[in-house]
Amino acid sequence: MSRRGSDHPVTLRTVAERAGVSKSSVSRVLQGSSRVSPEARAAVEAAIAELGYRPNAAAQSLGSRRTKTIGVLVNDLRQPWFVDFLEGLGERLAEHDLHAFVADGRLDRELDDRLLHAFVDMSVDGLVLAGTMPVTDSIREAAQRLPTVIAGMRDLTLPTVDVVAEDDAEGARLAVEHLVGLGHERIAHIAGPDAEVFRQRRAGYEEAMRAAGLAEHIRVIDADITEDDGFACGAALFAADPPTAVFTVNDLVCVGAMAAARDAGLAVPGDVSFVGFDDSSIARMRWVGLTSVDIQPRAVGELTADLLVERIAEPDRPAREHLVAPALRVRTSTAPRP
Repeated sequence: MSRRGSDHPVTLRTVAERAGVSKSSVSRVLQGSSRVSPEARAAVEAAIAELGYRPNAAAQSLGSRRTKTIGVLVNDLRQPWFVDFLEGLGERLAEHDLHAFVADGRLDRELDDRLLHAFVDMSVDGLVLAGTMPVTDSIREAAQRLPTVIAGMRDLTLPTVDVVAEDDAEGARLAVEHLVGLGHERIAHIAGPDAEVFRQRRAGYEEAMRAAGLAEHIRVIDADITEDDGFACGAALFAADPPTAVFTVNDLVCVGAMAAARDAGLAVPGDVSFVGFDDSSIARMRWVGLTSVDIQPRAVGELTADLLVERIAEPDRPAREHLVAPALRVRTSTAPRP
């Protein structure tokens, strides 16, 4: 609602009276409905311009049962992958006049899903679940109640929930083949927790090692996905019979493992080469120079937004899965086998 003067608010009725149409006709024009004649539309638009009327966003939401908001639950905001993902997601949602509210899934689990419940109570138009996270009953319930797209997770399958993920096995194959091409044989893998995307990365590593005739050198250490986990696993790897190359589950783990190598007196990449996964902002830092598998998080965010807009328009359409093709970004953390 705008004002012609301090005592004369411009309302929907004011516009209708000036245009010589009903209030419902003004509402249909504001909502972009085709159920209004060209003449009436022109009259309403002229009255809006003349009176300086601005529709009340909250009232429009109540009338259309739309809030123009999207709830985004990410696994752990400490992970740099989400920076590029949220940038792509937010910019594409904005093109559709949708606005994202972001919650940290790690914090949400500590709060017993209260942030997720808040999204449902806010009547958001859609939900994005991003990154690997435990599939709780609350997540299943919310995904069944709201138009939902999952990004970067493949552990939840529902008939009307779309999935956007990376081809993790292919990304691992690219990493191993790069290291094998540099002459490395003793290539270790620091794996992630028990989630499908991490299982795919481990399977891709093992398959590529066997394809290269290096099955006897397969060496896997399980970790979580933080820098501290990478450091601890790296310290274990380099304590005795260190490998000449390490492929890690993500970039943050890789940076921790690189620090452990240097603490063990090993040069990077002179003594040991490293390949990460995600091609995050950390990998692209010049002083890090990490060779990493690029899973295009910004593109994943954009595609997630596109699918969510379609899902909101057609909530009952069959679920779809899209895999984004990875690429290897070679930098200074890899070199020929010493």
